[in-house]
Amino acid sequence: MTLHWTIKPYEDLTLNELYELLRLRVEVFIVEQNCVFQDLDRQDDQAYHLLGHTEAGELAAYARLFDAGISYEEVAIGRVIVSPAQRRHGLGQELMRQAIAHCEVLYGPQPIKIGAQQYLERFYQGFGFVQCGEGYLEDGIPHIPMRRA
Repeated sequence: MTLHWTIKPYEDLTLNELYELLRLRVEVFIVEQNCVFQDLDRQDDQAYHLLGHTEAGELAAYARLFDAGISYEEVAIGRVIVSPAQRRHGLGQELMRQAIAHCEVLYGPQPIKIGAQQYLERFYQGFGFVQCGEGYLEDGIPHIPMRRA
């Protein structure tokens, strides 16, 4: 499956794009993972939003990209998500390749940090991320800090 990728700062998102990315985040991070947390963390307006749409226009993959000093001291990728309806097509890997490449274009080649759900450690290791600190619970879900040099 081929996606059409766009990257936009918050202020350039259309109302429909904002609605769709928030709907997808709620669908997965709150409903599917049965986790009550404050998804609207006052950082969306400081992020670039990477959107992967199907040919039919459905939002299938999404991530936020941050300059250094916003989420972490390093450049960061967060809210990495693939729509449940679009899983098993390799879109998670394509999303991470796109996110890393866009970070390098936006911020230059430098370390990238993520707060990974622990069960996805091997997935992120495939992109050069290594654990860089102690594990922690975030909203009841085990996470680990990871960095890509």
